[in-house]
Formats: sequence, C-alpha cells, structure tokens
Amino acid sequence: MNTSIENELSYQIIGIAVEMHRVLYLGLLESAYESALTYDLIQAGFDVKVQVPMPLIYKNVKQEVGYRLDLIINDKVIVEIKSVETLAPVHFAQTLTYLKLSGKKLALLINFNTKYLKEGIHRIVNNL
Repeated sequence: MNTSIENELSYQIIGIAVEMHRVLYLGLLESAYESALTYDLIQAGFDVKVQVPMPLIYKNVKQEVGYRLDLIINDKVIVEIKSVETLAPVHFAQTLTYLKLSGKKLALLINFNTKYLKEGIHRIVNNL
C-alpha cells in the first residue's frame, strides 16, 4: 500500500496552513480559517471539499446525525480546523472517528489559535 500520497499531501497542506497563519495569525473564528485555507489550497491546485456530510452507519442503517468534515483534500486527507485555547481529548477522538467513518487514512487536526502553528498541528492516523 502506498502511503506516500497521504504523507506528501499532508506536508503540502501543512506548508500552506503555516503560511496562511503567518498572515492571519490567531484570534479568528474557525470559519475564517476554513475559508482562507480553502482558498489557498484551491489556488495551489488541490481538490477541496468543504463541510462534507458524514453519515453514521449503525446496524446497517444510515443515520444522518449532523457530522460534517471541515475539509477533504484530494479525497485523501481530512483537515479538521479548530480555533480554541487548548485542544481537548474529544477533539482527537472526534477526528479519529471521522477517519474511521470515512475510511480515510490520515487527518490533520489543526488548532489555529496558537502563537506558532506547528504547535497546533496534529496528525491522526487510521491504519496508515
């Protein structure tokens, strides 16, 4: 299995997010970071899906329960965007659940409310 696609994508996504954070810095709403990151990723040539509905399959029945993935890049990498003082364990669990429900292998959980964005970027993997 070739995991280099997800790893290379994540490297490029992180670079774009870091550059965007240098311009916008911190203190904005998640929706502002999502919009700006989406713009930059599209400008860089990526296929970006925004606010993608994620159904829950329970006992073979599709449940529409309001889950939405912030971004899916090139149908490979999920990006979950936060703008909080501190990421909580639930943020990591939610992102891992999204990976499992979607069948994707890699997600980036990015908290833009950090002085240095590298401190706010977390790779979450599902059988990668």
